[in-house]
Amino acid sequence: MADEDFLDEEFPLGDGTADMAAEVHCPYCGEVNEIGLDPGSGASQDYVEDCQVCCRPWRVLVTYGPDGAADVLVEPEELT
Repeated sequence: MADEDFLDEEFPLGDGTADMAAEVHCPYCGEVNEIGLDPGSGASQDYVEDCQVCCRPWRVLVTYGPDGAADVLVEPEELT
């Protein structure tokens, strides 16, 4: 199966709207940050991003619903 076919199955053509940004609160300093989202990276995403204010890393968990709405959770990044 071609990559394009896989993406079409995961994100079927609809009205073309998917959340492209979200406002989150830093789990360290509490400041609001606006982060960019990439719906093309899959329906379920897990990555690390730094706070725009205090520069500490968070774990970002993004889940896209069938309607393109993103559920975004940020939590402290556990350093090992």
